[in-house]
Amino acid sequence: MAMLANEPMSKHTTWRLGGPVDVFFRPKTLNELQEFVRDLDDSTPVYWTGLGSNLLVRDGGIRGVVIAPHKALGGVEKIDGHSVQAGAGVPCTILARRCAEWQLGPSAFFAGIPGTVGGALAMNAGAFGGETWDHITEVDVLDRKGEIKSRRPDDFDVSYRHVSGPANEWFIAARFKFIEQSEDSLAAVKALMRERQEKQPLGLPSCGSVFRNPPGQHAAALIETAGLKGYRIGGAQVSEKHANFIINTGDATAADVESLIAHVRRVVEKQHDVVLVPEVHIVGEAAA
Repeated sequence: MAMLANEPMSKHTTWRLGGPVDVFFRPKTLNELQEFVRDLDDSTPVYWTGLGSNLLVRDGGIRGVVIAPHKALGGVEKIDGHSVQAGAGVPCTILARRCAEWQLGPSAFFAGIPGTVGGALAMNAGAFGGETWDHITEVDVLDRKGEIKSRRPDDFDVSYRHVSGPANEWFIAARFKFIEQSEDSLAAVKALMRERQEKQPLGLPSCGSVFRNPPGQHAAALIETAGLKGYRIGGAQVSEKHANFIINTGDATAADVESLIAHVRRVVEKQHDVVLVPEVHIVGEAAA
C-alpha cells in the first residue's frame, strides 16, 4: 500500500489541478482497504477517486483522506451467461472492451465514460444514450466499519447523473446484466472511441463534460450559441472542439476553472434562460 502525506491532487486529477490532501491512500488489496477504513476516526472526511475525471480539487487542497482504490478493486469477470462483475476501480473503457469480447451489451457506451466503474456508479454516468444504472442488478458497498454488504438498485435514488443512498457507504463492486449481441461488439466500441477522439479534446487536460444536459437540450450547443467557445479565464478555456469541455491550457488554477464555470452558467442563463447544472464534483478549500 502507499500512504502519502500532503500529496498534491494535481498528480491525480485529469485536469492536472488541485492542492494537497492531508493523506492520500492507495491500497493494493481489498483487505488493506478494509483495515484502513476501519481504523479511521469517524470524524475524518473521506473522499474517493478513481482516474480523477469529473473532479475539481480547489487550490487549497483537501482536509481529510483521499482513497484511490483502483489497484485493489480492479477485477472484471463474466459470472454467468449474461452477467458481469466489475470492481469499482475498473476503467469504464476496460469494462466496455471486456463486454465486447464476451458479446454482451448494450455496453459499448461505457467506452465514452472517462472514469472508473465506481465513479460511474456514484453519478449514474452515461454516454451515447446509455446509463450505468440501467444495467445494475446488485452492488457491493464498504461502510466506515470496514464491512462489506450487498445492496439492490431499489436501495438507491437514481436519476440522470444523480445517485443517492445510505450514508457513509462507498461502492466497491457492481454486477451488471446484459444480453447477447451477435454483431461485432468490439467494432462498436472502437467506433465510439473514434467518435470521442474526433469530437472531444482528449489530448488536453480536462474533466470530461462539465455540465449536465438540460432536458431535451445539449449543454454544448447552449454554450456554443452563447458565443463562449474559446472563452478563457486565466489558464482555463472553453474548448474550441467541444463547448461542454473546459481545458487547462497549461497554467490554469482550480480557481480559474471554477470562475469559468460560474461565468458560463451566468451567460447561458442570461441568453437562453437555462440554468446549467455542473456535472463536475468540486471539493476542497480555496487557496489562502
